[in-house]
Amino acid sequence: MEHFSVIAFTYKTLDLSVLGKLHLTTEDQPAVLGALKVASGIRELMYLSTCNRVELLVHTEMETDALALISWLRIINSRLSNDELTLLAEQAIIYQGETAIEHVLNLVASLDSMVIGEREIITQFRKAYDQCNAAGLTGDFIRLLTKCAIETGKEVYTETDIAKNPVSVASLAYRQMRSAGMQNNARIVFIGSGETNTTLANYFKKHQFANFTVFNRTLTNGEKLAQTLNGKAFPLNAIMQYNEGFDVLVVCTGSNEPVITAPIYHQLRGEENGRKIIIDLSVPANVAAEVASKSEVHYIDVTSLRELAEANHEKRKGEIVKCEAIIHRRVGEFEAMYRERSIELAFSDVPRRVKAIRETALNEVFAREISNMNNESREVLEKVLTYIEKKYNAVAITTAKQVLLDDRSRFN
Repeated sequence: MEHFSVIAFTYKTLDLSVLGKLHLTTEDQPAVLGALKVASGIRELMYLSTCNRVELLVHTEMETDALALISWLRIINSRLSNDELTLLAEQAIIYQGETAIEHVLNLVASLDSMVIGEREIITQFRKAYDQCNAAGLTGDFIRLLTKCAIETGKEVYTETDIAKNPVSVASLAYRQMRSAGMQNNARIVFIGSGETNTTLANYFKKHQFANFTVFNRTLTNGEKLAQTLNGKAFPLNAIMQYNEGFDVLVVCTGSNEPVITAPIYHQLRGEENGRKIIIDLSVPANVAAEVASKSEVHYIDVTSLRELAEANHEKRKGEIVKCEAIIHRRVGEFEAMYRERSIELAFSDVPRRVKAIRETALNEVFAREISNMNNESREVLEKVLTYIEKKYNAVAITTAKQVLLDDRSRFN
């Protein structure tokens, strides 16, 4: 476990505009992360990107220091300047060994989230694992850790009140929008139909908003969201022909570049003079800075939600102690489970080797003696050897596991 590290780039130490430069689209992840794994000699790798963090889970015998980190960052984004590389390396939070395990469990239980108690992180983590696993980046360690982390998250959400009256970044964005005085007859335009926008859409629908338009690169996905909202859907490339105006613009896509540029904003706005609300929960931001800074725009992004998130954190402090107790126990369980699995893997070749010894004994060492035996005696000998072979394999693995558990209890 000493070879496991987590490198975390989060809203706690980095501006989101910088953090966004580490975002990889789903399509780019296999090639970029595959190159990173090969070039850096990483045994296992998992990449997690959300609206307020990018984290690398790595299982490697290589040193995870600043120089190594800079070389990894160059592979993730070759356009980073030397100053940006230095800043990212300096502001990265590096967890190692048991501390890294504990961090992952805290993360999936939402204790390290901007909004404590939000359940979205468990889905985001599972999807991140599935994508990296499908790309051949993960192995046995991260597989077991993911299983343990998700089970821990579910236990925390079930056995404590940390998620009571659940809050999420999306819900905070909705509250801030509502506090700006937006009425239910507002025209709401969605750019993107992914998980975050879908969550926001559910809030709008629940509170009786009814005028929806969805733009999405893949029209069929946009149509699915529009159908649930009883709205209209268009391909993203049709946005410059849209002339029905908007009151609230919700933007969240996987693009690394601004989707709402000044020309597109003016097209969507038309000749209207009223104040517009733009909710942009993308990382990196999908709304160009020149649009977000306009006086007639009430711009809501992840950074602007921090104050609300901190208030939510204060309300949930009482439950955090209970959550931490669960996580502490689960860390210990994971360590025992992984050591047992390590023993199983180490002994996985034992049955083959025992079988080879048996075959050598039968066909070479004692071949002449056995040839003088009658069929009945040979059958009895075969049964005896098969029995001994199976029992030996089981005893060897069981004994090794018991020694491991005894050592662990002695040193704890």
